[in-house]
Amino acid sequence: MAHLSASAVKQIEEIIARYKDERTPLMMILSDIQNEYGYIPLDVQELISEKTGIPVAEIYGVVTFYSFFSLKPKGKYVIGVCLGTACYVKGSQQVIDKFSEILNIKPGETSEDGLFTLDALRCIGACGIAPAITINGKVYPKVAVSQVPGIVEEYRKLGGAN
Repeated sequence: MAHLSASAVKQIEEIIARYKDERTPLMMILSDIQNEYGYIPLDVQELISEKTGIPVAEIYGVVTFYSFFSLKPKGKYVIGVCLGTACYVKGSQQVIDKFSEILNIKPGETSEDGLFTLDALRCIGACGIAPAITINGKVYPKVAVSQVPGIVEEYRKLGGAN
């Protein structure tokens, strides 16, 4: 836990304390930490284990099972490309390949500038507008490979702006 600052430890302990009376607090603790920091590294999992008595292996299992949680920091803009059946049939593999080529990252990775994370998603429930992508929750319908460079450029222009 040498990597955590004293203020981060204090804040994580406060999050854990919020759920001390819950029978099964792990998902709520992890969700709050993910929302606060954007990821849940091993040293944070160890702190959670120490404070709750939940084994690190169990915490790690939950973090790696649910796609909402991440072990590594994500980019400012998280691009999720649906690879569910409807989207795949309509060309989403080519769409994700184009994002990968332009950003020089593979699905699951974050660009060197920290702006973009590319995620391959299973079904996002947008089959009627396939192929669909999401960027920080905003859904883009019927995305063509030719649109990908413009989408990336739009977010690059935003850069560090909120």
